[in-house]
Amino acid sequence: MADNTIEREDRSLRTDPAPHDDRSLARVQGVPWLIVILLLAALAFVTWKAFFEQEEGDPVASAMLAFEKQNQLTVFSSRFEVVAESTNERGVLGVNFLKARQAMIVPATVEYRLDLSNVGRDRMQWDADSETLNVVLPSIKTTVPNLDEKNARLFTEGNFVTGGAAEALIKNNSAVAEKKASNFARNPEMLDMARAAAKDAIRQNLAIPLSVAGYGDVTVNVRFDGERVLE
Repeated sequence: MADNTIEREDRSLRTDPAPHDDRSLARVQGVPWLIVILLLAALAFVTWKAFFEQEEGDPVASAMLAFEKQNQLTVFSSRFEVVAESTNERGVLGVNFLKARQAMIVPATVEYRLDLSNVGRDRMQWDADSETLNVVLPSIKTTVPNLDEKNARLFTEGNFVTGGAAEALIKNNSAVAEKKASNFARNPEMLDMARAAAKDAIRQNLAIPLSVAGYGDVTVNVRFDGERVLE
């Protein structure tokens, strides 16, 4: 009888681990990870405040950022043919008895470019009420004409054209063709087409980044120095 009683008492003294001990250990182990997550979130917030908040709150700054990526913007390119004509006379003792004439038809290419590095805040104005960005552009610049002399067509006349005369005719015709191409590229009709292309390019280059930045369907008005403001 005594042995049985002792056995029952021994069983009554045993205790099982509390079921909530594992959960408490998990919570303790999860604390460092929670701290890391909070630190990463804080870092992300500070970075956003430092680098992005000002851009999102300032459409002009966002527009200037889009321009910084391309200082020189080619907005239009024109290819046309130029006709140049020269004469050359050579002789002996002041008597010119060798006369030659040469006509050259040469393709020329001229590009129209904008210098966006000169477009700063003073050339941009944001109207928050109408969500409109007004931009004033500097004058378009034309490049030096690129003459495709390899594909030029030459028409030479003369009784006897020496090598020196032919070389002089070609050289002179190239200079004449370059000057004519520059003048043609700067005529009012060509400049009007280049300005229209430039305005379309600037509208697209600004409207899309501003929309992506969260400003929605922004209106971009573009004009050049000297052009009147449209009412």
